[in-house]
Amino acid sequence: MAGVENRVALVTGAGRGIGRATAELLAERGARVMATARSENELASLGMDYVAADLGTAAGCSHAVEETQRRLGTIEIFVCNHGIGSAHEKVIWEQNPELWEETLRVNLDGPFHLSRLVTAGMVEAGYGRVVYTSSTAGEVAEFASAAYNSSKHGLLGLMRSVALDGGAHNITSNAGLPGWVRTEMAENSARAEAQERGVSAEDIWAERAALYPPNRVVTPREVAEAIAFFASEESSGVSGQALTVALGGIW
Repeated sequence: MAGVENRVALVTGAGRGIGRATAELLAERGARVMATARSENELASLGMDYVAADLGTAAGCSHAVEETQRRLGTIEIFVCNHGIGSAHEKVIWEQNPELWEETLRVNLDGPFHLSRLVTAGMVEAGYGRVVYTSSTAGEVAEFASAAYNSSKHGLLGLMRSVALDGGAHNITSNAGLPGWVRTEMAENSARAEAQERGVSAEDIWAERAALYPPNRVVTPREVAEAIAFFASEESSGVSGQALTVALGGIW
């Protein structure tokens, strides 16, 4: 099984959660991984090549791609996992425009800049695997989450565009749509919701677990396994697809 062995992979949002699990899994399977995120401290503890960058800016995206190419070579696998959520979103008529702009800048503008830069090298090489981490919110909207919902829906549009544009060049593009995963971002939202409702954060997590038939939430490693398949040579027949990783639930 060729998998990802000796392929150069850029993984964003790799400092923690799903991105960290994905970077570690790809490295375990022989990929040459460049991990990137905003926090250098989180990246340094991974024990692999890394570059700290603000992926909500065009300059930060260029820096991450250029450093990967300089140190490891042409990027053959691109896992676009970084993103932000907010515990402070409100119903649309009360929404903060600045929060909207920041969410779209990080969750959609950054992936566009990165995709544009990375796929140029893939076209030249005649090979590429692009994988986006969207969310079940990319297909089923969450209440009072207009910015996050819109960014994750938009990411699926970007994924499908890359699949169509890159298909003739042996580039595939797919997305994983995880449900609730116990990451730091999700912990923040649980604490905010708990405070608002006067319950504990563990009560919130129990409610989230109850959404799924196994009565638990998805683990970062489970999402990483789905991403690793899309990143592999063996996924060549699959492109433009969004895979829900939610234990049989829709959330």
